[in-house]
Amino acid sequence: QVHLVESGGGLVQPGGSLRLSCAASGRAFSSYNMGWFRQAPGKEREFVAAISYDGVNTYYADSVKGRFTISRDDAKNTVYMQMNKLKPEDTTVYYCAADSNRGYVIRGLSDYWGKGTQVTISS
Repeated sequence: QVHLVESGGGLVQPGGSLRLSCAASGRAFSSYNMGWFRQAPGKEREFVAAISYDGVNTYYADSVKGRFTISRDDAKNTVYMQMNKLKPEDTTVYYCAADSNRGYVIRGLSDYWGKGTQVTISS
């Protein structure tokens, strides 16, 4: 069992930056592939980024490639997403996900999800 708690959301101006954190409780965090998704009201959940259990491989949606960076700190049981050059269209709730299967994470089929953190980009 893995419990995920996101933090770091907030209101920033276009072009600004935020760093989201996802703290995981439970054992064997280092064995889980981790991901970030986002979902706006009335829209489907959208894959944003993922990182393999060993931190070697990262994956990004085209819409955030070059602007967002996912990373993990296994000593802190935490995965991060640094978001730069934020745009108004990045506004939505961001969710953290975890699964032992990397493909499941990328496809949004993770066993474990956080409750989300709101990100708002507005001037």
